[in-house]
Amino acid sequence: MSDTTDNQDNTNKGALEGITVIDASRVLGAPYCTQILADHGADVIKVEPPAGDETRTWGPPFLGDAASYFLGLNRNKKGIALDLSQPAGREVLMHLLENADVFVENFKIGTLEKWGIGYEELHKRFPALIHCRVSGFGADGPYGGMPGYDAAIQAIGGIMSVNGEKGGEPLRVGLPVVDMVTGLNAAVGVLLALQERVRSGEGQFVESALYDNAVSLLHPHLPNYYLNGNVPKPSGNAHPNITPYDTYATATGPLFLAIGNNRQFRNLCSILELGHLADDARFATTASRNGNRDALKTELEAGLAKWNCDEIADKLITSGVPCGPVRDVGQVVDCPHTHAREMIVDIGDYRGTGSPIKLSRTPASYRLRPPGFAQHTEEVMQKFGLDSETYRDVLPKDPQS
Repeated sequence: MSDTTDNQDNTNKGALEGITVIDASRVLGAPYCTQILADHGADVIKVEPPAGDETRTWGPPFLGDAASYFLGLNRNKKGIALDLSQPAGREVLMHLLENADVFVENFKIGTLEKWGIGYEELHKRFPALIHCRVSGFGADGPYGGMPGYDAAIQAIGGIMSVNGEKGGEPLRVGLPVVDMVTGLNAAVGVLLALQERVRSGEGQFVESALYDNAVSLLHPHLPNYYLNGNVPKPSGNAHPNITPYDTYATATGPLFLAIGNNRQFRNLCSILELGHLADDARFATTASRNGNRDALKTELEAGLAKWNCDEIADKLITSGVPCGPVRDVGQVVDCPHTHAREMIVDIGDYRGTGSPIKLSRTPASYRLRPPGFAQHTEEVMQKFGLDSETYRDVLPKDPQS
């Protein structure tokens, strides 16, 4: 567990110290991108619309007036609010971008262009600025400019078609995997553009679209389809290419086995006192095991039936056999390994999920809890040399303040 408090003078400034990001995004994918950058030292200013990021209301549960959904994506950011539909609001944004390295947004495609601040205009005005856009489908193609949310993209992008019980209906993955991978790739794109700017001195446009990311996730289903032309269907927990790679019943609960090679399979059989299976021609190779997966599952579950799930999982994994008991979220939070890996972060009464990106000299740091609505308006305006009174009509205040 990482225990910290709001502390802007943290001695670890992070790998992105000195990089300023203006985050005019909402909901999930793009805010996740900017939280990654913020955790690694970037100075991120979150610019919300007058009504706020809608995920502030996506609860319960709530901490104060912010839903857990918002809290999970907006750590380490300073918060202001701007009415960008007004010329004066866009003027403030231009002042912020003048001193920024990165601009991240997920406006409906065409909105910034309508306001006269699309990429072409911004690039002329701020040639070193990196402009990152997260969108549903990108700007071109038959679906160009259309809106997209994670679950709808899971459907249209093929992910639902391979998820679900064998013989059952397509099923949404139980977490916003498309949004999160889109945010990850947006962050990768920003970092690539920052690296290239070192050579050229020039910014560029970075795009991460939900649809593209959904398609990119279809491994190994797309490579399989390219070769055999067979349209994949839901297969439950079973892997389409290898076995045993599935959940298996034990005496006390389901165990997931993830066997990737013959050595691991032989080791598994030895520990379960089923050594004869490793010498059985039906199970001797990956291909033969695939062809006899139902028979193999029956044999393995007969051997596992005498074992406590946690005990056999520990025995197998410490012997080099990849596996894991099927845990719930509460068990993951309570797991000592989760805390040893600093994947739980506490800042006052805020609890969040730590960064999975581990750097030896400049690790992630957790300096600020997610901002209240428009919390840092005065601080940000002063930092950029702007007079709040001049722009008071386009600087919404926290309605609770």
